[in-house]
Amino acid sequence: MIRILVADDHDVVRRGVIKLIESKPGMEVCGEASSGDEVVAAAEHHRPDIIVLDLMMPGLAGVAAAREIRARLPHTEVLVFTMHESDELVAEALASGAHGYVLKSDPTRQFLAALDALARHAAFVSPSLSDAYLSSRFRRSGGTERAPLLTSREREVVKLLALGQPNRAIAQALGISVKTVESHRANVMRKLELGSIVELVRYAVRNQLVEA
Repeated sequence: MIRILVADDHDVVRRGVIKLIESKPGMEVCGEASSGDEVVAAAEHHRPDIIVLDLMMPGLAGVAAAREIRARLPHTEVLVFTMHESDELVAEALASGAHGYVLKSDPTRQFLAALDALARHAAFVSPSLSDAYLSSRFRRSGGTERAPLLTSREREVVKLLALGQPNRAIAQALGISVKTVESHRANVMRKLELGSIVELVRYAVRNQLVEA
């Protein structure tokens, strides 16, 4: 059973999200919060698998709350659920450690798909945002290379793989299972469209994850 904490300062929205989650087999709501400070405390108390987090709540800002949660509970996934869709906010949220970003205006199926992805420790960005976000990153890089959406944990895995570490050693270093390392590795290779570890090493060097 995937345990989910819902954080939103609007009671009607929070009730709707909880009802939606509880209608999905294999998932349950273990707690709720209505402010940034409450969600950090509730996360430590309930230790959920996933937190659905609104960015604009009273108290601690959503991005700061996500960063704090990921620092304290590295195995808890954070799904940002918001009405705000700027490229900068998406980038800031993902950089904070959130692995998912879905808009409140998205169809219900996108929200449920995001929950499924994060339950597998895979990243999910709303399709309505991802193309625009990647296009913006592409333009800012001078049009030379598309910047894929790697999570902070995926970057850690890439760095260790590029340093020649085997999956078991990476699992021990990051405090995760070998199966989770294999999942991150597969997601990275798919996102970066790479076919070999040699290409992965080149990517890591090019993006300054490791030294040449």
